Amino acid sequence: MYIPRRYEEKDTEKIHSFIRENSFAILVSVKDGIPAGTHIPLLLEKDTDGRDILMGHISRGNDQKNALTEGAKILAIFPGPHAYISPRWYTQMNVPTWNYIAVHVYGTVRIVEGEELHAALKRLMNYYEHPMPQPVNVEEIPEKTYQENFRGIVGFKIVIDEMQAAYKLSQNRDEESYHHVVEELEKGDSVSKSVAEEMRKKTNFGQ
Repeated sequence: MYIPRRYEEKDTEKIHSFIRENSFAILVSVKDGIPAGTHIPLLLEKDTDGRDILMGHISRGNDQKNALTEGAKILAIFPGPHAYISPRWYTQMNVPTWNYIAVHVYGTVRIVEGEELHAALKRLMNYYEHPMPQPVNVEEIPEKTYQENFRGIVGFKIVIDEMQAAYKLSQNRDEESYHHVVEELEKGDSVSKSVAEEMRKKTNFGQ
């Protein structure tokens, strides 16, 4: 991913936190010169060797499964909040732009099957059910229904090779413009407000 230096985030813990909070990713692969993408949740974990991994699965009916072979290279994109920035929000007129946060994770595919996949699915469901008022346990799903669905998926983990994080949040603007952008974004929708919230966390103007 192209990231000008001033927008690059290198704090691993911060990037991990972002991935957990924005875990519905775009899984991108290329096979025979043809790109493919699938929108799926990917759970950030550590494997038994202590490596950072992303755990996931896709439908067997999805042709992208043919690219998810042992040792294949893959890209997972985690989009974050984003918002249009009007030139009128600057102290001096300039071109419009877009503020956003995005993380790209490059890694190596390992196929997951059997009990390891069962356990991964349970962790995935528990992760998303935990905040619910009445969390559902895997054991509550009828066995026949669960097994039918289990046979219809391909499980995998992505051993993370590299993470790239772009936090493009008007760091190239003067402080007055920066704060004005925040104020204008806070007048917008929930996504714009999320960008404003991220900008309020930063103080490295012009860096």
